[in-house]
Amino acid sequence: MEKAMTTVTFGEVMLRLTPPGFERFLQSARFAATFGGAEANVAVALAGWGLPSAFVTVLPGKNALADAVIGELRRFGVDTSRIVRGKGRLGIYFVETGANQRPSKVIYDREFSALAIAQPGELRWENVFQGARWFHITGITPAISALAADLALESVREARESGITVSCDLNFRKNLWKWGKPAAVVMREMLKHADIAIANEEDVQMALGIKVDVDVTSGKLDQAQYEMLTGRVLSEFPNLKAIAITLRESKSASHNGWSACLNDREKFMVSRTYEITHIVDRVGSGDSFAAGLIYGLQMLPAYQDALEFAVAASCLKHSIPGDFHRCSVDEVEALLKGGGSGRVQR
Repeated sequence: MEKAMTTVTFGEVMLRLTPPGFERFLQSARFAATFGGAEANVAVALAGWGLPSAFVTVLPGKNALADAVIGELRRFGVDTSRIVRGKGRLGIYFVETGANQRPSKVIYDREFSALAIAQPGELRWENVFQGARWFHITGITPAISALAADLALESVREARESGITVSCDLNFRKNLWKWGKPAAVVMREMLKHADIAIANEEDVQMALGIKVDVDVTSGKLDQAQYEMLTGRVLSEFPNLKAIAITLRESKSASHNGWSACLNDREKFMVSRTYEITHIVDRVGSGDSFAAGLIYGLQMLPAYQDALEFAVAASCLKHSIPGDFHRCSVDEVEALLKGGGSGRVQR
């Protein structure tokens, strides 16, 4: 595969507010304040695994919270030199962690955020992509606003023209796609400029409008149907080299089965399945999968190896509170070798 390269990710980073433990919103008058956002999560994970990563966004100028965001990303080793400061505010999202049969809930408060109102020209892509060899974006960014969608489309076109490998996680968010154009119109145009697609089965159907007979609620991998689903995407987007689809078997908010499949046009691959029985926080687990796949495609010898690394890394993320992945390559490899007992390491 390709040797290690600098990865640039582009999107919105937000203030994340979470009630303590498994409390409901305002059950007590406290929130834990951290930061998170899909593309920032990927950059943090890659930096933690020793790959150069840079995160780019638009943050409000002269703002203590924005300063804290930059400080936090730098603490993880992420290059923040390409971040632009502009008008607007820092987006916020609230997370209520579910348990057993009570699902987790997310409330977004990101209207008029700095990225949502950023104008064309505020991000100079020749500067953003300087020294970059990989670019990652998700379907969350164009869902924020019409202006953010314009920037997202501009980013993938510029990356493609610059010869940079582009990965796109479809990440359909129904609560965000409210500014006008349907998700499928924007995301189909974006995916034309990507090399690697990442999704779950619902993303493919809702973000691309590609329908096959897959029950998105069953969580069971019917290999023939998923091979057909991935084949349809590859057929409709000849620019893609591969597509990976994560599969979550949601038995309760606390108990999920977790696996993934990948089609590289030559072979359809399925990963090992993990039974995750005591979920601490599933937010950011899909981003950990994307980061693991990007890492694996650069550092490991084959697509199957990259797929297994991505699934193991994202499995571990379910045990970590907050958006960011905080497990090392050694810990991921230990799980791959069967070290998932949770015994104390002395």
